[in-house]
Amino acid sequence: MRGGWSARVVALGVLVALGGLAAGCGGSSGDGGGGASPAATVGGSGSGGAGPTATAHGWSKDRIKAAVAKHAGTTRTAKPTPLNALVGAVFTHNSDGDHFCTASVVDSAGLNLVLTAAHCVYDPKVGQRGDLVFVPGYREGDTPNGVWQLASITVDQAWADSADPDVDVAFAVVLPQNGQQIQQVLGANTLGIDRGHRLPVKVTGYPSSGEVPITCANTTAEQSPTQQRIDCPDYTGGTSGSPWVTDFDPQTRTGTVVGVIGGYQEGGDTPDTSYSSYFGSRVQALYDRATG
Repeated sequence: MRGGWSARVVALGVLVALGGLAAGCGGSSGDGGGGASPAATVGGSGSGGAGPTATAHGWSKDRIKAAVAKHAGTTRTAKPTPLNALVGAVFTHNSDGDHFCTASVVDSAGLNLVLTAAHCVYDPKVGQRGDLVFVPGYREGDTPNGVWQLASITVDQAWADSADPDVDVAFAVVLPQNGQQIQQVLGANTLGIDRGHRLPVKVTGYPSSGEVPITCANTTAEQSPTQQRIDCPDYTGGTSGSPWVTDFDPQTRTGTVVGVIGGYQEGGDTPDTSYSSYFGSRVQALYDRATG
């Protein structure tokens, strides 16, 4: 279990070069997929010579892939980049206490949605965890991108009823600040549905024992038809909800999120292998419910 209401474990700092490519992370997370079930809603980048294929930042997609591949399966401290700024720690009340999970901004018509693991925000035996805040870019007590209050949380009914690990995914609407929605301020990753397995991804999250995010790149594997896994060291308690991002676009400095640490064993029982529910039709239905 990587996060949620009882996790309070340690994790090394880590970082991975830019890229929506391979990511390896040790820890836990779960996969899910399959047919849709009803949802429950509760209130509440580099340098180098530029050639014909180079981007405006001097990095071609091939060069980014090569850079990430070089560090596959290595966990490092995450640098404060635009892509990592979309990821934040989840706290109760405010940023003065302990952070216990991770979330990230995902694209939505309302420009106000974050994505995390269901077990971080909803216990089937107790209900929704209240008074939560999302702190993107949190680092050693600093809150460079603000503290955003969660206003409502949407989980699949199968999670609410019986903690189905195949839908250990949650979407949360956050309240605006200073007249702006969170996506207007930071941007957002796109939600990726039915992308299959064997994807190069970058996984970034916040161990509850540390004050800086870690990141790792590796290629996902199929744990089961409804679960995926990745091997990256030191993903301990607090990293539940960490996004799995592929297809990094150097122009927009965003990517496509195809998983979050959670699912099988609520993310994993060892810090070197993490799981995620597979993002298929059930996650699509959940997203539609959260944004409908």
